[in-house]
This record gives sequence, C-alpha cells and structure tokens, in this order.
Amino acid sequence: MIVVALSYGKNGALKKCKANGHAHFSRKGTDIVCSAVTTLVRTAAQVLSHNENVSLNFEAPERGSMSFSIEAKTENLETETQLKCIGDFLRTGILALTKEFPKNVILMEE
Repeated sequence: MIVVALSYGKNGALKKCKANGHAHFSRKGTDIVCSAVTTLVRTAAQVLSHNENVSLNFEAPERGSMSFSIEAKTENLETETQLKCIGDFLRTGILALTKEFPKNVILMEE
C-alpha cells in the first residue's frame, strides 16, 4: 500500500508531502496506481520548483519513496495562494485514488 502524508501550515499552505510504499495493484512497471501517485507528487514538486519565493527540498532515495518539503522565503499572498492550491491539487488527486483503489493507497493529513 502507498501511504501519502500531507502536512499543512497554520494558514492551510502545504508544507510537506511524503509518499511511501508500493500499491501492488499490478506488476512492477505496469502499476497504474503507483504511476498516478508518482505523477501527482512529481508534478506538484515541479510546479513549486519554478517559484523563486520558495525553498523546495525534494528527495526520491529509492523506488517507492518520495518526499518534498517547502519553505516560503518571503511571505506574500501569491506564494501562500500557490501553496494552498498545490495542497488542494494533491489532496484532491490522492483522495480520488483512495476512493477508486482503497486497498492500494491511503491519505494521511496533519
């Protein structure tokens, strides 16, 4: 099972995302659930990497393990809005996967 953990700041802005595990929906290299989680997390990190107002720390040390943390360099409405939107994007996408594949992915929020 893949466990995705999302952490938010007190203002609701995304602070951390961590995805660990394997979905075991299909064999290695053809697992649509693993691919979906990977696509969501990597896309969110890619979008954030283009924002000069945030410090992004992305790690993918091995297959089945991916995480990133974000820290705003300067507090402004545009960055806060983007962090909230990226958090909503991840939450919505992962929740959709948990509903369709409840034995393969779970969402935890802090």
